[in-house]
Amino acid sequence: MALSACILGISRFSAPLSAYSFSSSSLYLKLITPRLNQIIPTKQHYQFHRSKTMATTSAALNKEVSANQEKITAPYGSWSSPITADVVAGASKRLGGTSVDSHGRLVWLESRPAEAGRAVLVREAEKAGEEPVDITPKDFAVRTVAQEYGGGAFSVSGDTVIFSNYKDQRLYKQFLNSKDSIPKPLTPDYGGPVISYADGVFDSRFSRYVTVREDRRLSSANATTDIVTVSLGSDDIQEPRVLVGGNDFYAFPRLDQKGERIAWIEWSHPNMPWDKTELWVGYISEKGEIYKRICIAGSDPTIVESPTEPKWSSSGELFFITDRKSGFWNIFKWVESDNKVVQVYSLDAEFSKPLWVFGINSYELISGDEGKSLIACTYRQKGRSYLGILDEVQSTISLLDIPYTDIDNITSTKDCLYVEGASENYPSSVAKVTLDKPKSKAVDFKIIWSSSPDCLKYESYFSIPEFIEFPTEVPGQIAYAYFYPPSNPCYHSQEEKPPLLLKSHGGPTAESHAMLNLNIQYWTSRGWAFVDVNYGGSTGYGREYRERLLKTWGIVDVNDCCSCAKYLVNTGKVDGERLCITGGSAGGYTTLAALAFKNTFKAGASLYGVADLNLLRAETHKFESHYIDNLVGSEKDYFERSPINFVDKFSCPIILFQGLEDKVVPPDQARKIYEALKAKGLPVALVEYEGEQHGFRKAENIKFTLEQQMVFFARLVGHFKVADEITPIKIDNVD
Repeated sequence: MALSACILGISRFSAPLSAYSFSSSSLYLKLITPRLNQIIPTKQHYQFHRSKTMATTSAALNKEVSANQEKITAPYGSWSSPITADVVAGASKRLGGTSVDSHGRLVWLESRPAEAGRAVLVREAEKAGEEPVDITPKDFAVRTVAQEYGGGAFSVSGDTVIFSNYKDQRLYKQFLNSKDSIPKPLTPDYGGPVISYADGVFDSRFSRYVTVREDRRLSSANATTDIVTVSLGSDDIQEPRVLVGGNDFYAFPRLDQKGERIAWIEWSHPNMPWDKTELWVGYISEKGEIYKRICIAGSDPTIVESPTEPKWSSSGELFFITDRKSGFWNIFKWVESDNKVVQVYSLDAEFSKPLWVFGINSYELISGDEGKSLIACTYRQKGRSYLGILDEVQSTISLLDIPYTDIDNITSTKDCLYVEGASENYPSSVAKVTLDKPKSKAVDFKIIWSSSPDCLKYESYFSIPEFIEFPTEVPGQIAYAYFYPPSNPCYHSQEEKPPLLLKSHGGPTAESHAMLNLNIQYWTSRGWAFVDVNYGGSTGYGREYRERLLKTWGIVDVNDCCSCAKYLVNTGKVDGERLCITGGSAGGYTTLAALAFKNTFKAGASLYGVADLNLLRAETHKFESHYIDNLVGSEKDYFERSPINFVDKFSCPIILFQGLEDKVVPPDQARKIYEALKAKGLPVALVEYEGEQHGFRKAENIKFTLEQQMVFFARLVGHFKVADEITPIKIDNVD
């Protein structure tokens, strides 16, 4: 349920009504992919220094605003904005990981909604001013569906890349130094995408590739997961050999410099990887097999921990991250000679994040002056990310001054770091951060890739989020959120307060971030207030906060979302009569539960949300098949917290969006809630997308979802007319 799908954006299209199937006998609206004006993905080398860019941007914006000296008085929600659904669509490229080639050039995986969500490997331009180069041929797409959410779909070593191809899920090898290099399959063809690979590393000692394999040949619902080796030294395709197996799940197979030891993470049902995992080290024989293994962390029943991200230093030391004792993911290392674990640095902050996808890389081991060992790392504390250089010997962190306030993965090369990040003013992007000689300061910051390179021209419309702490229903307890007020330089409203759209993130073990998201700006620039809630159970605030949701999903998250909305009403920021809620996946469940069991909100939108907890438990995939057992509890709780069982308690309009190929939250969930609400006589609409899975990847579908939410809320709650030309879909029991 992790793909909460911030509905990222969409490209503008004008589809005739005939593009949609309306039928009096149909119980729902099925969206047949409409004709889409072609969107050409921008290919530029986005390089700029912060001060120069901001100055240029500000000058352009000041000129724009001066042209509209007198603000127009108009109701909140009715404002016109240049941040259209088309613009949001152009900002909806996603990043699927980074690496560097033998020349130190960045290689990244870019997902393009304009190409139906196709993911492509791209390499940084060789010279400044040149365009980056697509590596992946047209007939391929780089994506793995291991554990459904994928991640870790490629790995680079020198001038060779190994990647998972989406269509057949086989591994392919390709050379980067030749424009005409044709990917060569490395794994057998099983007649369909029934085996997936992820999180692989090269093993030069035995000329092989070590990777996690998920085998669904016997059972899709109960796949077998192993760590396997794939031969690289033969022209013949060979069956992968199992190196480590027997547990439910594996991740992070990592070899030391000599290929003599391998570290990995494993866990078993009913745990999720942020609940309890084990870190193991195996010793590799001359034949390439593991002849001895040791559990480094996670086996002591007196210590609750979830070790993650093992990494070997050049001198053979094993570092990793775990949350033992403090409940915060901090950096540790294993002292092999004494077989003990020592903490490298202690801070009440998160140096890693939940393993929803493979390939997380929150820190890098680098060398400073005279070969001094340092750790480039990122950590998260009270809603903000920091990038620093950790001196293990001195036990100090030197923070790097960069404009990112939200940081994801980092990749290192000789004198720089490639940092995936964002901020209130920067969209999701990758920056090249050049370090000084001692590796203690950032001396240069350049954007190499951006999900939305042109978005800064809309800066005068941006709503800057306010980090808020609000009281929950538990006395003395607080939760967190980011509040975005309406913002548009051309408009203002009088004698009214704005409508509010509250977003409940997915997971539910996930976190909302204060980063520039044009989806949010789409709402705020039209006169909506928007709040992104990190309810109890969210990550980023330590284990204790995360475990507020154990056995209480559908209670704590719902209460916190309602408490946040009431807090904003009581502080005079929003209109209490125009409160709306939206969310995807687990956030869709929170949305439906809030609408069924509370009277706070006046309308809601559920994106591939859960309506029936028992149905979810019975039909979801292996990775999450026991997840909700920890979140819900007894059979009685399963029944009482399922919105589908209490349709009589719904009392406001709801719109639902669902992908027909969703294996995490099957389509029957949305259909059941739709049919029940329609029968009850409530305003309701259901949109189903062919070819979409969990989370929408196609530009036209993202666009349609965004615009239809806007017009749905405007018609039924807003008391205003939207400025955009949007053809509303039929709403049952209204139209």
